[in-house]
Amino acid sequence: MSFELATIDKVATRDAVEKELEKYRMYLLMDPEENEPKITSQFKLVSSTPSNQFHSSTEDTAIKRLDIERKRKEFIRRIQRAVNRLAYQERSLIIQRYLTGDEVYDYEVYNDLGFSESKYYRIKSRAFYKLALILRIEVYIEEGGEAS
Repeated sequence: MSFELATIDKVATRDAVEKELEKYRMYLLMDPEENEPKITSQFKLVSSTPSNQFHSSTEDTAIKRLDIERKRKEFIRRIQRAVNRLAYQERSLIIQRYLTGDEVYDYEVYNDLGFSESKYYRIKSRAFYKLALILRIEVYIEEGGEAS
């Protein structure tokens, strides 16, 4: 009886991690202005419901904003906890490259951290692999050769 682990699709997994890190960066910048309540009044004929419940657009907007904000904060905390589980070099690389507000390039990060280019990419690859497993977003190659 042999037990074989599934093979991870490195490219698809890397893309999935980069997508989550970019989403993190965008969530930090988000200001949900489109969910502001409407100031102008609107008149509608609303029939009474058997429960006599009434929700204004302001209430609906407030509820929607709270839900969006809660999900956004949960996502940010999830990414932060995952990054904090990485080793020091991996964590510092990911934070400098992906989690700051500034757009920086790989060469800027490895020069700043004092890594050679090859060491930087080895550490980055290992960090992505770990983040994918921690966040459970790794992509496996199925037996037929396709990623899942």
